[in-house]
Amino acid sequence: MPTILSIGEALVEIMRPRPDLPLDRPGPFVGPFPSGAPAIFADCVARLGVSSGFIGVVGADDFGACLRNRLIADGVDVAYLATDPSRLTGIAFVTYVSDGERHFLFHMQDAAAAQLGLQHLNRDYVAQAKWLHICGSALAASEGARSACYQAVEWTKAAGGRVSLDPNLRPELLGAEHVRRICRPVLQAADIVLPSGKEASMLTGIHDPEEAAMALTGEGRIVALKRGAGGSIVFTSCERLAVPAFPVEEVDPTGAGDCYGAAFLVGLLEGWPLTQVARSANAVGALATTRLGPMEGVPMREEVEAFIRDHS
Repeated sequence: MPTILSIGEALVEIMRPRPDLPLDRPGPFVGPFPSGAPAIFADCVARLGVSSGFIGVVGADDFGACLRNRLIADGVDVAYLATDPSRLTGIAFVTYVSDGERHFLFHMQDAAAAQLGLQHLNRDYVAQAKWLHICGSALAASEGARSACYQAVEWTKAAGGRVSLDPNLRPELLGAEHVRRICRPVLQAADIVLPSGKEASMLTGIHDPEEAAMALTGEGRIVALKRGAGGSIVFTSCERLAVPAFPVEEVDPTGAGDCYGAAFLVGLLEGWPLTQVARSANAVGALATTRLGPMEGVPMREEVEAFIRDHS
């Protein structure tokens, strides 16, 4: 039974092998690479040595097998990773631009991932977890997935567990008010919030990211503001801890924030001071960017420890 549980979409990414190859022209691709924010999070938790579980839906196809096999190989419990024989596994086609922008073409709305619903939940399985992790992308995937996330949060809190929220949504695509509305029930229950600057502003309506992050604290909640190459800043109701980033050569930033969140929760479970928690999370997030593919750079705990020692 997993200590940390995540719920939401699992998909594969099929990517251009180098920047500046647009998706509207013929050209080479590489992949499939296992992906989906909640799935990346679950995989990272397992590779960091903590019992991890994932609830989601894939198709009865080769891409679904790719995802299931990867999660199993890395130690994720997939007892509640369902297979929908009538739907294809979710797919994202991805290309990068030299300025760092990413362009995505998703097959999600009619894919297996979007079919997640209350029927895929088991109360005993959810309630035994110490932590439940919710991503904004799962809340936006479909009404059924959103209902499943809300129900899982309710069961977790009723059993004395804790909840983390990574908003990971783009307000310019969905609209800030819609994002605030779908995140609100989880935010109200969250013990940890893991936003970027734009997401903190989106959730609060406060333009300044640090002021927005501080506004999200309260009731014992911790807010970890992810700043990419700027590191991260951890806020509680009474302190602000700025922790610098680790320098790496970035290859693929997709999934780095999910890995940061996974490492943050693992550090809290270890009982580390918040500065050490954030430093470890920064290291894991940095390492995650060093290989092509969202899960390909997810490090093992030994690799993280050696990386931090080398940069001390």
